[in-house]
Amino acid sequence: MTAGLRTLLADLQRLADYAVPLALRAVCELHVADHLAAAPRRVEDLAEATGTHPASLYRVLRALACRGVFTETEPGRFGLTPMGQLLRGDHPLSVRDAYPLIGADLRAWTRLPETLRTGRAAFEEAHGQGYYDYLADHPEDSARFDGSVRAQNALVLRALLSAYDWAECGHLVDVAGGDGTFLAGLLARFTSLRGTVFDLPHVVALAPEALRRAGVSDRCEVVSGSFFDAVPRGADTYLLKTILHDWDDRRAGKILRAVREAMRPDSTVLVLEALLPPGDEFHIGKLLDVHSLVLAGGLDRSEADYRELFAASGLAAVRIRPTPVLTVLEVRRDDT
Repeated sequence: MTAGLRTLLADLQRLADYAVPLALRAVCELHVADHLAAAPRRVEDLAEATGTHPASLYRVLRALACRGVFTETEPGRFGLTPMGQLLRGDHPLSVRDAYPLIGADLRAWTRLPETLRTGRAAFEEAHGQGYYDYLADHPEDSARFDGSVRAQNALVLRALLSAYDWAECGHLVDVAGGDGTFLAGLLARFTSLRGTVFDLPHVVALAPEALRRAGVSDRCEVVSGSFFDAVPRGADTYLLKTILHDWDDRRAGKILRAVREAMRPDSTVLVLEALLPPGDEFHIGKLLDVHSLVLAGGLDRSEADYRELFAASGLAAVRIRPTPVLTVLEVRRDDT
């Protein structure tokens, strides 16, 4: 076997392996990195602190150490690498809660071959209902999902603060705004803003507490409903952050038409999504697109795809601003 072939086989093994991603999610759920924040610790001490089995914990930490997440500073003692520091809950860029271990998601991924045959979302094949309907019926998994969104929002907010003139948004409706943490972050930084968090009733039930913690309750209201039916009317700005990629063109178009119906002639829609480049170039959106396919049956899109989707709903993109994480598409009504 040639060296080149051995390298190809090793790369395929690395790509196909699911031990690392699942082990990583398990140590995140157990908050292992939080117990290593001060200094490296022996596995026995760490196991006692995390309520785990010492020998099993050692094997998982050893596996993650060879991928650069932890480091075995001496036999049986582990500490954090720079990568592992990001798994601490108190880190300013913490991603600990961004990687939940949700059994229903994993069962859906096992049905991906059926999705490739039928085009239907694997989650629906596995569970007999749509992803968000499932979360509404399973509060524990919904809480894990919400925690993941909160962790991602903190990173996205940092990246987007300088990408748009948020202070000029006036009254901003965060459509499918979850528990309100993203909008609360904007309101806390731009005191001229007023806001509305809009989402399904069981989701926005958590928003008042997030707004209170951020000290912005007096400038933000909470409204429940379905964006397939209608959204709050007459706002200056409507935000759709990583929403449209969850849905096929028919249902994404229904969301956009509901937003257009609510807009004033001078309102703006801000669509935040990953725009897919052509060819073999790596782009995180190409991976997220498969997540959309498996879990919700949606799809990530190129700039041309979004322009076509907007046009079908009486809208048009007037400005596009890329950022390191998402692209901001500034969209207006097209009344021509």
